[in-house]
Amino acid sequence: MSKNKNTFYTEDIKLKAIEMKAEGIPVKVIKEKLGIKSDSQVYTWWYWFRDGELNRLKQPIGKQYSFGHGPKLTTDDKLSQLEAQNKILKKYISLKGGLIKK
Repeated sequence: MSKNKNTFYTEDIKLKAIEMKAEGIPVKVIKEKLGIKSDSQVYTWWYWFRDGELNRLKQPIGKQYSFGHGPKLTTDDKLSQLEAQNKILKKYISLKGGLIKK
């Protein structure tokens, strides 16, 4: 009985998990709805989003790119990332009742 350790999640699944977390949905529910194995995976994606590292959502299993050494992004890729980030941020801000104070 061989159990596959590595599960690949599409960028869409990762973005959906981030969006759900921004809406305040508990990680346990996110995992169940999206079929994600571990809490830490959801938190990792959330931290990447929070830190503005959405480019990391495209990296393949086992690849950990350091700054500036990741895959080259096209203008369309950058635009899609910014649109996704903007959508999630707008939802997050609306749920928090306005702008976040520093």
